[in-house]
Amino acid sequence: MNSPPPKPQAARATRLERFRRLLAAIRRHPVRAALVLPALMLLYVLALIPFTPGVGDLRRAKSATPSVVMSSDGVVLAEFKRPDRRWVTLDHIAPSVVDALIATEDRRFYDHHGIDVRRTVAALLSTLTGDLQGGSTLTQQLARNLYSDEIGRKVTLTRKIKEAITALKIEALYTKREILETYLNTVPFLFNAFGIELAARTYFGKPAERIDVLEAATLVGMLKATSANNPLRHPERALERRNLVLGQMAKYGKLTTAQFDALSKRPLRLNFERQPVPPSPVPHIVRHLRDWLMEWAGERHYYDGLVVRTTIDSRLQAAANKAVARQMAQLQKLAGGERRGGHARDVLQVGFMAMDPRNGYVRAWVGGRDFAKEEFDQVSQARRQPGSAFKPFVYAAAFTAGYRSTSLFMDAPVSVPLEGGGYWEPHDVSAPSGRAMTLRDGLVYSKNTITAQLVHQVGPKRVMNLAWAMGVRESKLDPVLSLALGTSPVTLQEMVGAYGTIANMGHFVQPTIVSRIEDREGRVLAEFDPQPEAVPAMSAAPALELLNAMRGVVKEGTGAAIRKRYGITADVAGKTGTTQENHDAWFIMMHPQLVAGVRVGFNEKRNMGTWGTGARSALPMVADVFQEALRNHWIDSRAEFGTPRLAAIPAYQRMRDRTPGWSLPEVFDDVRQRLRKLFR
Repeated sequence: MNSPPPKPQAARATRLERFRRLLAAIRRHPVRAALVLPALMLLYVLALIPFTPGVGDLRRAKSATPSVVMSSDGVVLAEFKRPDRRWVTLDHIAPSVVDALIATEDRRFYDHHGIDVRRTVAALLSTLTGDLQGGSTLTQQLARNLYSDEIGRKVTLTRKIKEAITALKIEALYTKREILETYLNTVPFLFNAFGIELAARTYFGKPAERIDVLEAATLVGMLKATSANNPLRHPERALERRNLVLGQMAKYGKLTTAQFDALSKRPLRLNFERQPVPPSPVPHIVRHLRDWLMEWAGERHYYDGLVVRTTIDSRLQAAANKAVARQMAQLQKLAGGERRGGHARDVLQVGFMAMDPRNGYVRAWVGGRDFAKEEFDQVSQARRQPGSAFKPFVYAAAFTAGYRSTSLFMDAPVSVPLEGGGYWEPHDVSAPSGRAMTLRDGLVYSKNTITAQLVHQVGPKRVMNLAWAMGVRESKLDPVLSLALGTSPVTLQEMVGAYGTIANMGHFVQPTIVSRIEDREGRVLAEFDPQPEAVPAMSAAPALELLNAMRGVVKEGTGAAIRKRYGITADVAGKTGTTQENHDAWFIMMHPQLVAGVRVGFNEKRNMGTWGTGARSALPMVADVFQEALRNHWIDSRAEFGTPRLAAIPAYQRMRDRTPGWSLPEVFDDVRQRLRKLFR
């Protein structure tokens, strides 16, 4: 039999006794003890040498294997090919670039042999005191840039040692000029500008040999954080970083004090021209991924033959691109042409997003009409008022608070006194009927009078908190009564994600685009949870109550064209949204396996006219994509939400309550469907 484990007190006593023996041994042999740690460290370093890369040819060290972005069904969506980096010799690079680089990144570059011991020790001491600092030389940075796969990317002691060994190898084989030349020709500067020559042409419209001190300091200032210090995206931060580089140049004798004072007062001046990027069916996502991948893999590792596997379905994406192009061409004609009077403000814009509500996987993403003309992402960046598309959150809060879809409210004028004085008096396009109306029909027919009474009773703060829990988490929502009618601007990405919560029985799943990343050999570098943890935002019962009401929207309400015009019979639910004066039009539709949404509007708030409602402008694109998905069996036409569709309020009950939306044929249709369900 095994002896029982020692009691905790006995174990602690044993460990304490061992520690005392170790201290006694150190006192008896202090010299030997002092040599043990360095000896072990030396053995560890020697053991790592065979695992460091060879440095036989620096110019060919980074192979031309492009990084690729793949769809979930194995189609290449984009290639991050290294552009023609236009390798230039050091003689054709402005001396101010080298001066700025050495003064800022490695002022003892010409004195060390790959490792700056003084700087490394100082960085180590600063790190131990809580101030994290890097001590890498230019040669170490070059080693990390060129051999990231062999050295590794994680911030570990092993990586730093392998990086240092590789730097020593480089210094042993190459001159300082060759190292500088290779470094400057292999660093990225965003926007597909790889190397100093393309960076100079991209940001300043001139070759590297002709850039001045200010331009050199701007480019060198980007190297510490290429995205964060980018002069196009963050001009104030880039200006501050540029002046820091100028200060370093003055500190080490490359500029006089007078020159520094004069130059540091000069503004940033760019002559930006983007390097061409190959077209992609998902250009906005590719742009996001290019930047994200650089941040994930390190500042200089997004051309290393990586394979980024996304959740995008290439078939659904193609259908979305086609639907958006067709509908927007028609809407643009109604808007009066592409550029009336030469003003881009007359161009309509659109965003489309589709995701799987079960796992948050984004299946399609159209960030705008023409990426070449406008890179602004209408899905994730544009914040616009959602109008009536926000109303489901009000009803969700009400159902969570105990209201039912059968609860009755009067369709009558609303006048709510405000704390600061005055009254809130929302109204509908048509006059109030003066009759009782169920909450279900209030949502189905998008009645402002019913929604206004509801938010007044449940409170705007409750609505705001629930909308955040369901997925509207980036935009600021104002806890005021008008929030119920969609007055707080939000993004389409947030809205589709929040509707996904409804479709997922009240559980929020963060929308996800990347599933995993592999290296060029197929080894998995990072894998993102294929089943992200769903966070409960509301219980299943009110979620189902809300779904039932939103089924009515596409059956007989503002989204009835889904059934009548497009003939979609699958179990779907949705909501239209049209803002005041038809500035923006929304439509979002849910299926158990797919949620898709569209927003249409001008970049500047303008009335789109009678055609600018959610049902007329946004709905057709969602309907087209769903038709394709159902016809080709990309989603299951037989899938249903967690409760039978027949659980919706039947027509004869609405007739009994004397509420609108019933007809005798509907009564028979409800009875027929119930009997069919019973005997199926």
